[in-house]
Amino acid sequence: MASTSGRPRSPWSAVLADREYSTLWLAYALSLAGDQLARVALAVLVFDSTGSAVATALVYAVTFLPWLVGGPLLAGLGDRYPRRTVLIVCDALAAVLLAVMALPGLSLLALAALLFLVVTLSAPFSAARSALVRDLFPDDERYAAAVALSAVTIQLSQVAGFAVGGLLVAALGSRQALLVDAGSFAVSAVLVGLRVRHRPAPGAGGGRRHWADVRAGARLVFGDRQLRALTLFAWLAAFHVHSVPSGVVVPYVTDRGGGPAAIGLLLAAATLGSGLAMVLLTTWVPPPRRMRLMAPLAILAAAGLVPCLLDPPLPVVGLLWLVAGLGTGYQLVANVAFVSAVPAERRAQAFGMVSAGLAAGQGIGVVAAGALAEVVDPAVVVGGAGILGLIAVLALLATPSARLAAAGSG
Repeated sequence: MASTSGRPRSPWSAVLADREYSTLWLAYALSLAGDQLARVALAVLVFDSTGSAVATALVYAVTFLPWLVGGPLLAGLGDRYPRRTVLIVCDALAAVLLAVMALPGLSLLALAALLFLVVTLSAPFSAARSALVRDLFPDDERYAAAVALSAVTIQLSQVAGFAVGGLLVAALGSRQALLVDAGSFAVSAVLVGLRVRHRPAPGAGGGRRHWADVRAGARLVFGDRQLRALTLFAWLAAFHVHSVPSGVVVPYVTDRGGGPAAIGLLLAAATLGSGLAMVLLTTWVPPPRRMRLMAPLAILAAAGLVPCLLDPPLPVVGLLWLVAGLGTGYQLVANVAFVSAVPAERRAQAFGMVSAGLAAGQGIGVVAAGALAEVVDPAVVVGGAGILGLIAVLALLATPSARLAAAGSG
């Protein structure tokens, strides 16, 4: 791809130059920032109301379950209806629900139910958005850059959002912070409505039968050996640095005499590694070579955690987590290969199937790691997750379908 001056144009600048994508990216960034703020606000609100750490943890755990429902059952809305419409409706409904959550006097059960609905809307929204990005960029190079930019945005929002969220909650109060989150979704809906053009539904529209779509999506993802292998590659994230280590980072650091700064630096190291991988893969590695790197990077993502078993000093742990984060760049390669193999009219449904398992695996990984850290050293938990992840990826690579997928053929 070249610019008008004849010099090569980076794929990142090419995607940001697209008005529709830059709008989707800005709307997504606003929603993500609002979500991080809402998580902090909700945790404070529930704890202040109940005084129970268990109740606070249970409400937070509600954020994992909706993906198991919304992923398979609702993601296909982005194929049956115009994807722009799905984005606007999901954002608008989320804004209303969050505004209701800010009302005083709501019970813990009501807050959990509203939170469940808000997170459930994330499944069709994310599936429709991902499918729409592929509509904007049918070539793998620009699509990979768009996916990488979205991934980096998610990671930065998690690092900055929790820090800024705490300050805003302290300054505004929990309920006002929920209103700010509602406003972020409303602004997102307006931006998409004004700057993303309408496209007809890629499938047969609202006349398609919902359950038939769900079954067809499952057959597509799990019946095709290449898509099945790529899906399993994605689900390896249950063992990665953004799953298990995130669930035990506080006791890990505290047991070794570190404080909040060390906790933040460890999480930032993992995020930095993932971000660097995305930048390097999209800027310096041509698409054919990326596929050949998928298997080595998947191995690195797990192997980078194994030395934690030796309980090295925290600076070394940070370096290990950065290396493991670099390995997670293989997810970008798997994503591009997956979407290239999925028909446009089934794309959102397929994304939903994969996202449901991904969210479930990461949620289970975090919860299991936290439980194990109560009885064994967190370093053992992290290193053990690396060993299990390494066994899982090597077992996957032993199958013919995974080897073919990693080679870029179906």
